[in-house]
This record gives sequence, structure tokens and C-alpha cells, in this order.
Amino acid sequence: MSLLPVEAAIQRIVSGVVPLGIESIPVADAYGRVLGDDLAARRDQPPFPASAMDGYAVRGENATAGARLRVIGMAAAGDRFVGTVGPDDAVRIFTGAPVPAGADTILIQENAERLDDDTVVASRSASPGRHIRAAGMDFRAGDLLLRSGRCLDPQDVSLAAAMGYGDVPVRRRPVVSILATGDELVPPGIEPGPDQIVSSNGVGIAALVRSLGGEPRDLGIVVDDRDSLAATIAGPNAQSADVLVTLGGASVGDHDLVRQTLLDVGMKLDFWRIAIRPGKPLMFGRFEELRVLGLPGNPVSAMVCGLLFLAPLITELLGLPAHDPEENAVLGADMPANGDRQDYVRGRLSGRGGGPPAAIPLPLQDSAMLSALAAANCLIVRPPHAVGARSGEACRIIRLPHG
Repeated sequence: MSLLPVEAAIQRIVSGVVPLGIESIPVADAYGRVLGDDLAARRDQPPFPASAMDGYAVRGENATAGARLRVIGMAAAGDRFVGTVGPDDAVRIFTGAPVPAGADTILIQENAERLDDDTVVASRSASPGRHIRAAGMDFRAGDLLLRSGRCLDPQDVSLAAAMGYGDVPVRRRPVVSILATGDELVPPGIEPGPDQIVSSNGVGIAALVRSLGGEPRDLGIVVDDRDSLAATIAGPNAQSADVLVTLGGASVGDHDLVRQTLLDVGMKLDFWRIAIRPGKPLMFGRFEELRVLGLPGNPVSAMVCGLLFLAPLITELLGLPAHDPEENAVLGADMPANGDRQDYVRGRLSGRGGGPPAAIPLPLQDSAMLSALAAANCLIVRPPHAVGARSGEACRIIRLPHG
């Protein structure tokens, strides 16, 4: 089986994806969720003419500098004054309170001198229409303010609540089951034996899934045994997910049992091995609607391939618009010619005074070195067979999530 180009692999992974269904959740829990339907306002905001300042509700034509006005009552937020403001009247009012009938402006507190309980003097004139928020100034009932497919940020959540929504329709989170494999692995926090290592890929991919809006499901670590692998893969926790991610065991060694075990229990293989560095042994297949992404076991390879291949799959399942993660930069150091696989070189970005950033490759590029990946904030994209490039030449990069 020949090596598949990266872009072709991405297209095959997302091909035919149908966005997940819609569920209703409390608006207070909606941050970071993808809106499933358009939202139109259910009410006017504000629902009445409201004072924008503390002061006195008055008639502007009578509230000239030096005018003495009779205080006839008070209006507070949530407690309106019932009555009408006459020519020489004033109503004590606070920010957010409904403006009483008859008043057309607010004599702000700084421009008013209260003489006693019944009298206030205007030290400056109050122009008609000042310091009043008109009914519906922000939005009117029926205004379409939030569109389906929007990933809700804190401002959107606040707006939806103000529009009158206690619950909002959102796309269901994609459930991503994550299965680590290997006799050598122990869970984080467990002291490894002399020939073992800590399983770091699972927690890293789970964090990536959460950051993308998905719901990770930990299937734990399965030893290199066909029966144990088959039982876990065919079990309900794997099969009820939207995506099954396997970590390791998909290469060509004697202990790489995952690919064959997946085939044995009914997975239809779409492709295996792609023209990429790091991450050549990537695998993709399906059990009916369940998509299976086999990531490499090397930690850097797993994380890079998660960003490149799992991220667009989750994006499609959420109904979000596809986007090109690459952007322009320039090289901050010379780079050698590339081989026949697309290379994603870990690097650091440096600002360049208004121009595109400079991407400097890190000296250590081993696919097992997580410390180098954590130190990087970008991936420098080197196409297959790229010729050697000099510092200052244009390049393409992908920013890492913390970059």
C-alpha cells in the first residue's frame, strides 16, 4: 500500500461526515458549545425606556439651569414610578430604572442640588433625550442575533440569556474513545517498572479532544494481546463512541497488533501509512458510523497527528466550518532539503516588526521528545521534496494551541 499524501488523508477522514444531532442545555452551560439553530430575540432589550444614569427624571424644557423642581417620587431598577412627570416635577431615578411617563431626559446627579426632601435645583440644563436608553435600543424581539454553527463565547452566552433563552440548542459533543496499547505502559501517577514507561499519549489526546469541543472517553491501557484488544474494541464503550482513537500498535512490528485486530473484529480499513513525518504509520477505518483513527505510539507523532487529522474530524462532526490551519511565515534559519514525506518541524516563532513571524526550527526533532514539542509553538511545514531553504525565505506554519 503506497503512502497517502497528507491532504488526501484528511479529505478521506472527513468525507461523508454528517454533523451530530442537537440537544438543549441550560444557557449557563453553553460556553464553548456549538449553536445548533439560529437564535432570534424573544424580547426587546431594554424592554422599556431606561435611565442610563443616576439622577432625576424630568422634562427637558423645564429643567434649565437654576430651575427649582418638585420631587414627587422615586424610580429604581425593578421598581418603577407609577405616575406622570409634570412641567415642574422631578422623580429621583437610578440607573436601569424605567423612565416615568412625561419625562424626556435625566438631570444627572452631578448637575442637581437637592435642597430638601421635596425640592431639587438644576445647576446645569438637562437637554431633552439625554441619558435615556430607548426601548429596543440593543435589539428587538425577532432580531436574528446568533447563527447556527457559532461556537459560543462568553459574550454570546450573555447575549442569549438577555434575548430570553434559559436553554439553548447546541450540537452534541463528539464522543472520542481513546485506547492506549502496549505491555510497556503504565497510567500516569503509577511508578513504572524497570522496562516500562508512563502512558502520556492518552491524556494529551484527551486534552486535545476537550480543547476542540469533544468529550474524551478513556478506555485505559490494553496489553499486547489479540483477545484483550478485540474485547475492548468490540465492547460498548468503544462502539458507542463517534470516534475511536487507538494509540500505538499500528506499525509493522511483531507486537503491533492493533491494525489486524481491528480488521478481525470488522473494521473496514480506508488507509494505513501516510507520507508524513512524524506519524507515518497513521491508520483510518470505519465500523459503520464509528470512525477509527489509529495514531502512532511515539508521543510527538501522536500529538502532531491528532492536530492534523483528529482536529478536522471533530470540527466536521460539530458542524463548524473547515479552515486551513496553515499561515505564512518566514524561516528564521536555514533548512535542508526535504525527503519524500511532508515534514512538520517543531519550531519557535519570533516577531519581525510588522511582517510575518520568523519560524526557527528547534535543534531536537526526535518523535519521542515531548519536551521539545512543549517548547515549540509552531510546526514548520516542509512539503515533500522541498529544496533547501535559506533564512528569510517564505514558509508555511501551523501554530500550536499554546502558540
